[in-house]
Amino acid sequence: MEFALSEEQELLVDSVSKMLSLSCNVDELRSQASGEKTFRNKINKEFSEMGLNGLLVPERLGGSGLGILEASLIGEQIGKFAAPAIWIGNSVMTPICLNNDENKDLAEEWLPRIADGSCISGVAINEYISKREDNGLTIDNGEISGISIFAIDSETNPDIIITVIQDELYLVETANEKIEISNLPTIDSTRVMSEIVFHSCSSQKINGGKDLIEKIIDAGRVVLSADLLGASQNMLDKAIEYSLERKQFNRIIGSFQAVKHMCAEMAADLEPCRSLVWYASYAQSNIPEEAHLTACHAKAHLSEVAHDIARTSTQVHGGMGFTDLLGLHYWFKRIGLTRQILGGPEIVRKEAAVSQGF
Repeated sequence: MEFALSEEQELLVDSVSKMLSLSCNVDELRSQASGEKTFRNKINKEFSEMGLNGLLVPERLGGSGLGILEASLIGEQIGKFAAPAIWIGNSVMTPICLNNDENKDLAEEWLPRIADGSCISGVAINEYISKREDNGLTIDNGEISGISIFAIDSETNPDIIITVIQDELYLVETANEKIEISNLPTIDSTRVMSEIVFHSCSSQKINGGKDLIEKIIDAGRVVLSADLLGASQNMLDKAIEYSLERKQFNRIIGSFQAVKHMCAEMAADLEPCRSLVWYASYAQSNIPEEAHLTACHAKAHLSEVAHDIARTSTQVHGGMGFTDLLGLHYWFKRIGLTRQILGGPEIVRKEAAVSQGF
């Protein structure tokens, strides 16, 4: 078996990478950090024009009909450029949630609109993984009330929101409903998380129960792992580049053994992660009995490796690594938040242990 990217997959990566390289730079990230939405809207428009929103939507519903591996390849590029793209919730978790025999009507109603970019879907399922005492949702006669935090892709006034109460998924149309959506402050300005307050909002049940909830969480975790992979690769590349430019004692610092070791250790730690992410992505669609475990392994391991690379890359840059001039902190902070979304490494490792009978 040859486990390598196909020509079509490589072309997809090249296209997305080229688009993001032309659109993303540190100045744009600074504008995003200041609260300006122009950059975010530009990226999302370009994603829509390239047809990326419908990557996982079946062809019969206007999408590309591709899989989690392709979504992860794009996720890696998003992380590499720290792009504020609507991706994990809208383009990955929602299509998987609706694209099944039990939810045909919902799929036919919403997936074509997600594919053509006329509809945005937010995902608010954090309470299924971890819940604060003052948060959580309740349902009474089909009406949802309560607060959900760390909602994904919900900052741009989504048309629908996928949420969870106990072991059931629900779809809420935001039009004509009493819903308050506010940005949730985090350390990462490149990815906006939201707090959603529901006031007796009408909902539609999504069939699938606990199995479907875990399926979309696993998919989200794998693509987030790819995001961590891309962000880590960028920080490693920047560390190597800086070490070959910065001089101390009339020598580039990259010639010092200590700096060589730091860069070599980052590269050695990161390279196996790519295979792990690819395999976990492949398993989601092709090896269902391994899907949950590989998703947990990928999310937990990439969270730790990315954290170490972010720290070491900053150390290679010395004092400059802490300044806004290079903008390295945008990737540092993105890694810090991403490792906690859909469960931090401690939670995910525990789930992996339980799934293996420990």
